[in-house]
Parts: sequence; structure tokens; C-alpha cells
Amino acid sequence: MTKPPTKPQRNSPALQRTTGFWQQIGAFIKELFIVLLDQLKCVFRPFLLLLKFIVKQANKFIDYLAMHPLLDSLEHGVKKSPINLRQSTASIKQQITLFKQSKFYQKAGLYSQLIRLDKPIGILLLLWPTLIALWIAAEGWPDPLVLFVFVMGVILMRSAGCAINDYADRKIDSKVKRTEQRPLASGKITKKEALAVFATLSLLAFLLVLLMNTLTIIMSLVGVLLAVSYPFMKRYHYLPQVHLGAAFGWAAPMAYAAQANEVTTVTWLIFLATILWATAYDTMYAMVDYDDDIKIGVKSTAILFGNQDKLIIGLIQILLILNLLLIGHRAELSGFYYSGVAAAMVFAVYQQYLIKDRQRELCFKAFLNNNWFGFVLFIGVFLDYQFADLQ
Repeated sequence: MTKPPTKPQRNSPALQRTTGFWQQIGAFIKELFIVLLDQLKCVFRPFLLLLKFIVKQANKFIDYLAMHPLLDSLEHGVKKSPINLRQSTASIKQQITLFKQSKFYQKAGLYSQLIRLDKPIGILLLLWPTLIALWIAAEGWPDPLVLFVFVMGVILMRSAGCAINDYADRKIDSKVKRTEQRPLASGKITKKEALAVFATLSLLAFLLVLLMNTLTIIMSLVGVLLAVSYPFMKRYHYLPQVHLGAAFGWAAPMAYAAQANEVTTVTWLIFLATILWATAYDTMYAMVDYDDDIKIGVKSTAILFGNQDKLIIGLIQILLILNLLLIGHRAELSGFYYSGVAAAMVFAVYQQYLIKDRQRELCFKAFLNNNWFGFVLFIGVFLDYQFADLQ
């Protein structure tokens, strides 16, 4: 009777050859990806350097014009001709009025509403953890290019997130009183336009990231995946606020990696803190739409927590404060930072006071108040490094 073929042993030559083959394939793909990223950097860096040169030369030209005697002559002529000046002013006002009535201006206004440029709270809530991560990674002022890339990246990606969120919620928003007048929900722009805005802003953000190190570029791909997937999560589970926290929070480890070219325990503590913070403040936001969400079948932590929403938000805030204290210990921060944490605790208590009766307007006010929560935390970090020698 023939024996069945035996499985290759753990240390058999056949298994070693197979394992070695896949290791080589993995190493090749990784090396190929790094080469491609380097090539993309080489392609786009000259364009940015050219843009910097053009701006510099334009500034020189403006300075030259400002000192030119021709301007004095024009000023003297204007003073002698007040009637012509009034006519010119009227003509300019007429041109401005015509421009505001143009299709281009009206479309630009709708696009700005789509990406919430008139409501910058989302940008600020995303900005504070990013700046905190940059300052801790650099132990003070970060590299100017890294700072510029991430401030612009926050603005671009938050705006892109609003566009893809409205695309995902276009049928839901039309049924909610607070959102029914949004450009896409009201039919003032098309879904193709919303997708085009999202793609354009995301591409601009990615071009900026290409100026950073390889680790940051690789991490940015995860960031895009989180940003794209978040708006659809409220259809599938009751924790979209946690998903939002991960999407917002991912900017922090990216910023840390861009500045320090590594990720550490502190990096992930900042990421965790951002998830906890976003879950708390976005649950307050979801409390505003509680009745509408129940009616149309949208899921949220506010619905999941039910009558225990205030208690659970409070517990999340306690975990957040403990996490912030741990960050201070790990990063060896001192007095100014802990003063910032103490001030943030005061704002957290105030937010609990605002949501105590679950009134929609006060829940929304509590959500907005989180801007000050993040602001005092950043100021604490900033002052701690700025005056480190005095402590």
C-alpha cells in the first residue's frame, strides 16, 4: 500500500525555496514602489520650484513698481481730476456687479458651499491634532515645508471629505431639514461635479504629500481610503463617528512621520486621542440630527448610546484626558502642556452642561465648543516647547 505524499516539513528545502520566492517578490514590489515614488517626486518638484521662483520675482516686480516715479505722477493726476476718479470708481463697481452675476461666480459660490468654506469648524477640528503631532515630533517649530504641506493638506482633504460626504448623502440630505439646502441635495450642482471637486482636491493634496518622505507618502494612501469610506459607514454600522475619528486622526501620524521620519508610541497615542475626541464631539453633532436619523434609518453613536449618550460621552472624555496625560508623560512635556490639558477639561465639563437636556441648538453649540478644546491643547504644547528652557 503506497503512503500518501507527506506535507513538506517546516525546514524542508522545498518550503524554504517557496518562502524565499515570495520574500523576493515582496522585496521587489516594495523596491519598485519606492522607485516610482522617487520618480514622481522628481517630476513634480521642478514645477513647485518654478512656482516659488515666479512668486519671488513677482514680489520683486511689485516692489519695483511701488518705488517707481510713475506712480507719483498718476497720483498727482488723480488729485487734479476728481470727476474722472468718480467715473472710474462707478465703472469698477459696475464690473464687479456684472462679475457677481456671472455663471462662473455663482458656480464658485456653490462649490465653496459644497466644501464648507463658509463653515471652517471642520478644518479647525482636523488642524489642532495635526499641529500637536508636528510640534511634538519636532520638539518645537517643525520644518517650514512640512508645516505648509500639512496645513494646506488639512484644508484640501477636509474640503474633499465634505464633497464626497455630500455625494454619499445626496438622497439622505434632501430629507433632513438642516441639510436640504446643500448644493447637491437641492439639485444646484450635479453628482458628477461633486465627484470632480473631490478628485481635484484629493489630487492636489497628494501632490503636496509627494514632497514628503516615503513613509508619509505610503501612509497617505491609508488616509485617502479612510476619507473615501467614512461617508458610507452610517449605512452599515452604528459607529461612523469612530470611523470619522480614524479618518481625522490619521493626519496626526502622517504629520509625525513627515517631521520625524518614524512613528513611535507617542504617535499612536495622539492618533488614539484624536479618535476618542472625534467620537465625543461627533456624537454631540449626531444628537442634533437624532430624530431625522431615526426617521430615515441612518445609524450613529447617538442612536446606539440612546438614553446613555451623555454618560458615554463623559466616559469617552475621561479616557481622552487620561490619554492626554499619558502623551505628556511619554513626550516628557511639563507645566504649560498640563495647563492646556486642565483648560481642556474645563471645556469638556462645559460641553456636558450644554448637552444635559439634549436640546438641538445646545448640542450643536457643544460640538462647536470643541474648537476651543483643541486650541488650548495646542497652545499648551506650543508654549511648553517655546519656553522649555525656563521650566
